[in-house]
Amino acid sequence: MDIKPLDAPFGCEVIGLDINAGISAEAFKPVRAAFEEYSVVVIRGEPLNDDSQIAFSEHFGPCEKTLGGNPAAGSVFARQSNLDIKTGESIPLDDRRMFYQRANMMWHADSAFKPRASLCSILSAREIPSAGGNTEIASTRLAYAALMPAQQAEVDDLYAEYSLVWSRSLIGYQFTEQERATMHRVQHKIVRANPVNGAKSMLLGAHADHIVGWDIDRGRALLSDLSAHTTRPEFYFAHTWRDGDVMIWDNRACLHRATPYDAGAERRLMQRTTISDISDEALDPTAIAA
Repeated sequence: MDIKPLDAPFGCEVIGLDINAGISAEAFKPVRAAFEEYSVVVIRGEPLNDDSQIAFSEHFGPCEKTLGGNPAAGSVFARQSNLDIKTGESIPLDDRRMFYQRANMMWHADSAFKPRASLCSILSAREIPSAGGNTEIASTRLAYAALMPAQQAEVDDLYAEYSLVWSRSLIGYQFTEQERATMHRVQHKIVRANPVNGAKSMLLGAHADHIVGWDIDRGRALLSDLSAHTTRPEFYFAHTWRDGDVMIWDNRACLHRATPYDAGAERRLMQRTTISDISDEALDPTAIAA
């Protein structure tokens, strides 16, 4: 197994790892170490099925159940696709399921809105369009390091409130009462240190509604400024998908977003597993219903 830094501000490619054959806990150790160091790990040419993706994901920790309007809600998968989960046919562009997925084009960190925040996401390319549908990734770790000391001191001890209802409202999407009953408004610390190397990063993006204890408008302005800072060109890169690609990103230290593709003419199926962060720091025990 070889680990090669990407030609990008951060991230690496792991070469020679056969996920489908199954990997031992010992063989997984360098993958986990690369994840902690580089924040993003890309594995090329490794077409996964659902079982192999779940088995690999569980090396990182427990898989979350998907909530909300995602077509795979209730399972451990978050399906990013224009294909009907039952028929395999294209979903009409005006369907509610496609409307829900538009929010994936906003910068966000997966599951920041859950009482237990996420460690990482694993996205596998099952079917890809001929153009577009890329994933852009930004490093909140690099962005935090580039802040002035006074700016770091300002955000170090702040908490934000995160909500899926809030983020989807930014595109005009409304949840049903039944869907809202499964959701929370949660508070998480914005700045966290990596438990392995101590590098600090920020939990930002569309799910962050406001800063706890601050005037709403002032807090949202700071969150917007921090997200704009994080998504500067020197802190992000775009991953162009190939069939069989697998990408792992650290939700503690990254923002990401999808880019458009011709969903009316092309097929796209991406399967994501999201792994819970089991550390005490990731849990908001005071979460309240949305």
